[in-house]
Amino acid sequence: MSDTKKIRIFMTGVGGQGTLTATTLLAKTVLSQGLPVTSGEIHGMAQRGGVVESTVLIGCKSPKIGHGEADILLGFEPMETMRALPYLKEGGLVVSSIEFMPPLSVAMGTQDCPTIDDIKKAVSSCTDKAYFMSSQTIGLEAGAVQSGNIAMLAALCAAGELPFGPEALEATIKANLPEKIQAVNLKALELGVKALDV
Repeated sequence: MSDTKKIRIFMTGVGGQGTLTATTLLAKTVLSQGLPVTSGEIHGMAQRGGVVESTVLIGCKSPKIGHGEADILLGFEPMETMRALPYLKEGGLVVSSIEFMPPLSVAMGTQDCPTIDDIKKAVSSCTDKAYFMSSQTIGLEAGAVQSGNIAMLAALCAAGELPFGPEALEATIKANLPEKIQAVNLKALELGVKALDV
């Protein structure tokens, strides 16, 4: 499989957002396409509100991503998107939520929270390929706030940077998620694809 295009995806969010579920679903979708995939967590299961970072690498041997190596940055929380920018290679793709889930330090007032404009400026200094979406709002519209991560995965699949589209993710959801949460997540997938066209 040496002819597989190498794609390094860096995912970041905060505990309780479903970052690791999204990582698993994306890795299973890659596998379902017959592509070699490696995934890993950089920061273990963070407590609710703590930072969670994970990687999905297509056609790569190591699950690690160094600074300037990520082809894609998927940020489920905007401050974490900004914090993870050093990992993005120049001209890489960013898909980020614009809805904050501030870490404890910000909630307690010991650290300032950047504005969405600050974050967009920081992203635009690294790449002009960026999509921003209200993932929690989309999740709520679909029926569960956590399904916002599926909406973001769907947007990523629809962005044209992966060797498959949202249909592959849809098949993975149907094959791997319990039936009782499938409808919500399939609705989130549909809304995520639409959000990309806005």
